[in-house]
Amino acid sequence: MLNCCVIMGRLTADPELRTTASGLSVTTFSVAVDRSYARPGEEKQTDFINVVAWRQTAEFVTKYFHKGSMIAVQGSLQSRNYEDKNGNKRTAFEIVASNVSFCGSKAESGAAGTVNTANNASYSNAGAEDFSTVVEDDDFPF
Repeated sequence: MLNCCVIMGRLTADPELRTTASGLSVTTFSVAVDRSYARPGEEKQTDFINVVAWRQTAEFVTKYFHKGSMIAVQGSLQSRNYEDKNGNKRTAFEIVASNVSFCGSKAESGAAGTVNTANNASYSNAGAEDFSTVVEDDDFPF
């Protein structure tokens, strides 16, 4: 099965970092994404997509992004059921971010001078155990 979502748009508000009771960092934010098609004579429609980011990705988003920042989010779609304050059953859909990236210019994102070039492109939830050391070898074709 496949569950992969990629969106690019602007943050609708400043993301706020929270911590769970078990000490995990988390943030939720909404991304305004323009639809790619508009009927002739009509304005483009915009969707507001909710995103949740955990751990280092949450810390990265809250540190370097603010309202209006252009952001690219890669993750998976998740649904959850809940009851609202009136007792009505509701379903919420959100993207659980696994990767976030800058999309605008440094001046636009407000990150100029605050991010080293190694972290400037994107951030992933991958841990050190997900990577292996590559030994330099003359057999590589590049």
